Amino acid sequence: MSKMPTKAEILDWISAHPTQTSKRDIAKAFGIKGAARIDLKQILRQLEAEGHIEKRKKTYADPDRLPPVSVLEVLPPNDQGDLFAKPLEWHGEGVEPVVLVLPRASDPAMGAGDRILARLTVVHEEDHNYEARLIRKIGRSSARRILGIFRKGAEGGRIVPIDKAATLEWLVPDDATHGARDGELVEAEQSGPKGRMGLPRGRILDRLGDPSGPRAVSLIAIHQHGIPDDFPDAVLAEADAAKPMGLKGREDLRDLPLVTIDPSDARDHDDAVFAQADPDPANPGGHIVWVAIADVAAYVTPGSRLDTEARKRGNSTYFPDRVVPMLPDRLSGDLCSLHEGVPRPCIAVAMTLDKDGNKIAHRFVRGLMRSAASLSYEEAQAAIDGAPSDKAGPLLDTVLKPLFAAYAALAAARERRQPLDLDLPERRVELAPDGRVTSVRFRDRLTAHKIIEECMVLANVAAAETLQAKRVPLLFRVHEEPDPDKLEALRNTAQSSGFALAKGQVLKTAQLNRLLQQAAGTDEAELINMATLRSMSQAYYGPENFGHFGLALKNYAHFTSPIRRYSDLVVHRGLIRAHGWGTDGLTEAEIEGLQKTAEHISDTERRSMMAERDTTDRYLASYLSERVGDEMEGRINGIARFGVFVKLDDSGADGLVPIRSLGNEYFHFDREAGTLMGSDSGMVIALGQRATVRLVEAEPVTGGLELELLALDDKAMSRAPGGPARRGRGGPRRKPTAGKTGRDKAKRKVTRRRR
Repeated sequence: MSKMPTKAEILDWISAHPTQTSKRDIAKAFGIKGAARIDLKQILRQLEAEGHIEKRKKTYADPDRLPPVSVLEVLPPNDQGDLFAKPLEWHGEGVEPVVLVLPRASDPAMGAGDRILARLTVVHEEDHNYEARLIRKIGRSSARRILGIFRKGAEGGRIVPIDKAATLEWLVPDDATHGARDGELVEAEQSGPKGRMGLPRGRILDRLGDPSGPRAVSLIAIHQHGIPDDFPDAVLAEADAAKPMGLKGREDLRDLPLVTIDPSDARDHDDAVFAQADPDPANPGGHIVWVAIADVAAYVTPGSRLDTEARKRGNSTYFPDRVVPMLPDRLSGDLCSLHEGVPRPCIAVAMTLDKDGNKIAHRFVRGLMRSAASLSYEEAQAAIDGAPSDKAGPLLDTVLKPLFAAYAALAAARERRQPLDLDLPERRVELAPDGRVTSVRFRDRLTAHKIIEECMVLANVAAAETLQAKRVPLLFRVHEEPDPDKLEALRNTAQSSGFALAKGQVLKTAQLNRLLQQAAGTDEAELINMATLRSMSQAYYGPENFGHFGLALKNYAHFTSPIRRYSDLVVHRGLIRAHGWGTDGLTEAEIEGLQKTAEHISDTERRSMMAERDTTDRYLASYLSERVGDEMEGRINGIARFGVFVKLDDSGADGLVPIRSLGNEYFHFDREAGTLMGSDSGMVIALGQRATVRLVEAEPVTGGLELELLALDDKAMSRAPGGPARRGRGGPRRKPTAGKTGRDKAKRKVTRRRR
């Protein structure tokens, strides 16, 4: 009788003979017969229990190795055009194998998302572990995907989705866990018919690590929204090869004391400004305002790898703990950033204003500048207010005061133009070095902020006007008028709050501003501002000019941020083409593809906005998770059939009061009026009401907040016209009772009664 092999010898055999791994094959290989097979079976069970192998039907395999014939999902080609694929039959716990697909000339075309059956060969290349030859295509991946937390069970496990809107957990069979550990953040796709209790059945595709890690919040958003966050090596190499630009072919602006004014934590500096009184006696009281923008087009040329990657990303995405840049740091943080005292290439515009702030002339130049100082908004403002820093002090009379004087004229012109003047404070999430939220506060709104905004708006107008005049195609920033139905909803909200928005005339932003002014200083101010914002259409990029309604401008394009927006890079190339400044201008191929580019970067902008919003929600939930059980003040800012949304005063976070928690009364939902009305009491819950709530649950992974309604403003808890509404379907019952505390003299308390 042959000697019983050791565990190591059995594992070596399985690795060397992946097609001969049944118990019979192993016994035959080692000459094991008769009763000795029982001992072999015991060893195989031990190896399986220890995780070295797993049983697949009647064969055994190393879970960290792929079967010789595998199902793969093709990934997008890299910069060299190579196709890699994700193995869908890997069950190991180590690093996922990398598979290079080697297409034959006779193979059908393969692209990202294609599912293929392929024969694998083990290799030991630096950048991949296997090479694959196509056997046949078996379709495309159209399965629904989710991100969630994996919970290991006796047979496989389950996935708890992180999306607040998802209500069902997913079941994961034992052979589809991808080696995930309990509590890991994973990406999964639906893999077949529903399992027990009607729950979706899924297959884990990717393991993303610890969801409670300090940097996991933004990582979740990056992965969930498909934001590219790693630059290919070829793109990085192209950026690293770039050299500083000289003066050749440029106007020398190095003696012009341009300064950058940015947030104190700015990661890049792509715009600089300077202003002076116009020396022309024909323009008494006038100003000359310079805006210089980093010349990104000099480094990111059409058709280059940098250009392809920048277009794919569309824009940079900003999170509280990181930025996912459109360009590699060699450019965004170095060669294209207008650092203090360093020569940098730029495209600049000098704009002449009359004493009333009207732009009466402008000219563009391609130049070389040197920033006189990098200032923060607070630093510039403090200097004007009488407390200059050592850096700002020497610039006070020559740079800052002329800049603020020019702004006074621009502000007067803005007042005449009447762009939409919403008052919506911006939240700022502040983090400790370990990623923990330390505070949430609202950003200050300084005159220094407004100066830069007005200078940038003016430069954007100048760029659009120049390209139109020179008949060079461009991407406009388009903001169309509000949809009539949304406008009518705003009108109803205004009327119910005691304000008026006139009907029957062409809508202008001045009319909306009059509404906002009526509400200013009242309890309804925030409601009217939010309702006005919701009535607006979403801005987008397009090659046709439909104007910018919100800014009350006929011609508008984005020119001032080419480091972080691809749209601005296109406009820069248009200016280069229009002025004949070089061969790196807008190409005919780009012009033909402007519509597709516009649609793509409009989509990437929306993607980033959603990712940034979701990340803020998760950080706020993390911040508030230590205050579960606390009472908080807020205002109702959303009404739905399933509940009431309340914006909390201190943090600006939005939480949901589920309708099931309101108590023992049915509530009728009036979509048009945006109200819930109790069928027994006639009590109306409406937008804009002040509310006292208790925080019931804060879930950092999903960003969800659940609230319990404790009290509402007494004046708002009135009976609706016509008496109690008919009983709605599916809602709970409840009755209000009079408050008895001093605070409740102005509020009525909500008493919850369970069924």
